[in-house]
Amino acid sequence: MGNTRNIGYKFAGGSTVFSVEFFPPKTEDGARQILRTANKLKDLAPDYVSITYGAGGSTRERTLEYGELLREIFKFEVMPHLVCLGHSKGEIMSVLKRYESAGLRNVMALRGDPPKGESDFKPHPDGFRHASELVAFIRENFPDFGIGCAGYPEKHPEAPSLEKDIDYLKLKVDAGADFVVTQLFFDNSHYFSFVEKCLAAGIDKPIIAGILPALSFKQAMNFKNMCAADIPLNLLERLESAASDDDAVKVGIEWAESQIEELKQKRVPGIHLYILNRAQSALALASKIRA
Repeated sequence: MGNTRNIGYKFAGGSTVFSVEFFPPKTEDGARQILRTANKLKDLAPDYVSITYGAGGSTRERTLEYGELLREIFKFEVMPHLVCLGHSKGEIMSVLKRYESAGLRNVMALRGDPPKGESDFKPHPDGFRHASELVAFIRENFPDFGIGCAGYPEKHPEAPSLEKDIDYLKLKVDAGADFVVTQLFFDNSHYFSFVEKCLAAGIDKPIIAGILPALSFKQAMNFKNMCAADIPLNLLERLESAASDDDAVKVGIEWAESQIEELKQKRVPGIHLYILNRAQSALALASKIRA
């Protein structure tokens, strides 16, 4: 299969772009799961798929390996992630060259979160402190690449305010990012308000809505604590009162489907599914998007 294209062109048609995020597996069972899920999603034809990159490059080889598999076996347009954390500029250049030689032409440029157990971001002495610097580096050295960056409808947990966070997002866009993918949210009003504020700040790139179904009460609370996400009380109550795990999964999928329906009605530029490599929720929500 030849090189993938800069996926920025997919936003030109006016249709809602549909994408899915995978993460590199750590075990044989995980490897089978990601391939089974990808195979089931194939017929729904995502416009592109992304694959994550562990803290400090801990999944560097698996990100590339499974990015290539998703492209070669399932013919997906693939956007691997890349983070600043733990890498020198030389190491980042090496990773980007490997992506290029593998025929991958899109990158999700991120600062990266501190490893588990650490609270402070510590840049490499010869690396980048901010994602905007990584975006600029990619744009300068690989001008044909498509570049995505992250946006936070409820602000990044480390940001002093949403307004300051949007100022920083504009730096990433001005540095060369082609589109923005949001952090997950469970209340669409946060996304719509965020888009309005971004437009007012001069951000004119597509802002893709990131959706993840909360499949249990415990999982929803973890999202709330980890991402500072606002979980609507109605959703929490329905998850907590679910009679079984299967019922809780149904509640989470139905909630995400209702979010997708409203987003489609508003003709958002894109919807990105955080599926955690799970086929059931991925198929249900992808079918809703493609309906």
